[in-house]
Amino acid sequence: MNKILLGHRAYGVGAAADVYYGKPLAELSLAQCAMLAALPKAPSRINPITSPERAMQRRDYVLGRMRELGFISAAEYAQAIDEKNTAFYHGATTEVSAPYLAEMVRKEMLAMFGQAAYTGGYEVFTTIRSDLQAVANQSITNGLEAYDHRHGYRGAEAHFDIDESNTPQDWSEMLRPYKPVAGLAPGLVTEVDEEVALVYQADGQTIALTLGDVAWARKFISRDRIGYEPKTVSEVLQVGDIIRTRLGDGGRRELAQLPEAEAMLVSISPDDGAIFALVGGYDYTRSKFNRVVQSRRQPGSGFKPFIYSAALAKGKTTASIINDAPIVFSDDELEREWKPQNFSEKFFGPTRLREAMVNSRNLVSIRLLREIGIPYAIDYISAFGFDPAELPDNLSMALGSASLIPISIARGYAVFANGGYLVEPYFIERVTDARGATVFAASPFVVCNDCPAEKEVGDELAGATEKTEPSFRPLQLEGQSDLQVVEQEVIEQEEYVAEPSPAPRVISEQNAFLVRSMMMDVVRRGTGKKAMVLGRNDLAGKTGTTNEQRDAWFSGYNDKVVTSVWVGFDSHEPLGRFEVGGKAALDIWIDYMRFALEGVPESTIEIPEGITQARIDPDSGLLAGLENQAAIMEVFESGSLPPMEDSVEGDHSDAVKEEDPYDSF
Repeated sequence: MNKILLGHRAYGVGAAADVYYGKPLAELSLAQCAMLAALPKAPSRINPITSPERAMQRRDYVLGRMRELGFISAAEYAQAIDEKNTAFYHGATTEVSAPYLAEMVRKEMLAMFGQAAYTGGYEVFTTIRSDLQAVANQSITNGLEAYDHRHGYRGAEAHFDIDESNTPQDWSEMLRPYKPVAGLAPGLVTEVDEEVALVYQADGQTIALTLGDVAWARKFISRDRIGYEPKTVSEVLQVGDIIRTRLGDGGRRELAQLPEAEAMLVSISPDDGAIFALVGGYDYTRSKFNRVVQSRRQPGSGFKPFIYSAALAKGKTTASIINDAPIVFSDDELEREWKPQNFSEKFFGPTRLREAMVNSRNLVSIRLLREIGIPYAIDYISAFGFDPAELPDNLSMALGSASLIPISIARGYAVFANGGYLVEPYFIERVTDARGATVFAASPFVVCNDCPAEKEVGDELAGATEKTEPSFRPLQLEGQSDLQVVEQEVIEQEEYVAEPSPAPRVISEQNAFLVRSMMMDVVRRGTGKKAMVLGRNDLAGKTGTTNEQRDAWFSGYNDKVVTSVWVGFDSHEPLGRFEVGGKAALDIWIDYMRFALEGVPESTIEIPEGITQARIDPDSGLLAGLENQAAIMEVFESGSLPPMEDSVEGDHSDAVKEEDPYDSF
């Protein structure tokens, strides 16, 4: 009786007392106890909430048997029979909404404990920070609705022909199929003129929408075109329209609509991979597909930092010159030519790697990958936690053409944030049983600069670093389509103790610093410069946009938090001409990180040993002479300084020689 299902996800009579009556078992009346005793026969059919008449009949039968068998007196029986059904659903009070992560927890608990996960009285403690999760939820909502408003009003969700004969009861029936989603309440337009529309809501109230409340609703024409700003309310709404409204900042209801685009946000600790916040989509009730761990999307230019890291490890420097010029690739199998372009469709000639990163130059990345070699790059980049089989065996990898699980991007960026260590994202901190004893505790990989077990990269390829299986891999769990649930009895267990393990080093500290310095310039003056609105100088990150703006990304970090944001359509439709990562995704990232970093002191970026600074000529990338007034400071790994400009005759030693504008490969 303490374990069986009694309807509405209540397992056991204690849970049922709480769900149906909102009380502990000891506080229930005789009639209420009899109602719970009536449930085991058929909890889905004989239920005081879903089928109260049947439940009352069964309850009265239970009371009759108790009287016949002498468990209660005639007076107690009479009093209980007269008691009305007072049951209604008492939902669990949640501190914060995290439904996508809650489902991940449910799956993992089933994998660990089988069906006993439901009946064993386990309590799960996650790594989620409730304050950050709440802000992440709101940031996704705000960002998607702002994107939706930029592209115009698509019209009513539905339309009914109504007239004066219709009553409020009729209106309520019309609204019945439409439920609130992410705070957007459904409503039926009952009257409209040029200045105001009256909207009947499901709660029976009528609200008024003025021109200011619908001013954003320019007509949707296409993802790249919208109509003129409305001059009257009647241009936007008609009597009989089913619409959505949201409560605005001023306390008034405003016209809204359900966004068609989707988004995800995941925020982790770079020190051990603990997930601080996770949002898998706009609203869980609308779509339970968790885009953080179940989707595969192309990261676009957000993948370039991994290419640049590989190039630095193979001898390139932040000042190396690569030619940003047209290039054509022929492929007999494709029967066509590939002509990659920069987003601006312009070419800028010889370009230093730092500037190529800052301005996200595609052609530089392609030539860079060609120089270091695709096999080398795949081996190297797999050290960031990517499966080599997921990485394309061609030059399109430089543009982020791989289809990757979004959380793996955040994991990869954490390597740059923590100085070169691979951590594994995890979300269950510990599990306790009904006695309060810990039966599971996470043992994450933890960044430990002074641990003797740290594996040195040395001169060997970082991709060859030995892979160690972590104690908990949510990515593998989500990838299982045939999850095996093992029947397992609840048994007395000893207190579980787990010790964290030192995270393996996968790139050098110097390499991580150099890539971070370039990504800090992306934020300060490049494609991510909008993030400077946060007023911090310790932020680094990279925008990402795929062909035809089908995916928009921003992944960024400081020493304490790594956050990745993606925006796109599940159908892979284009977002619109100007919906790049630095707009669609970065706005959400800023909204979240503004709160996540509130009160967090700005980090001082220390230059590690093995890094040196030198003056270079900005055009050639070579060391500048004292007389060079245009010289700038650059950072290099010790031993990799370029030659002096005066010592090079003719062509630069580290520059790509002038190429035919349509170089074939």
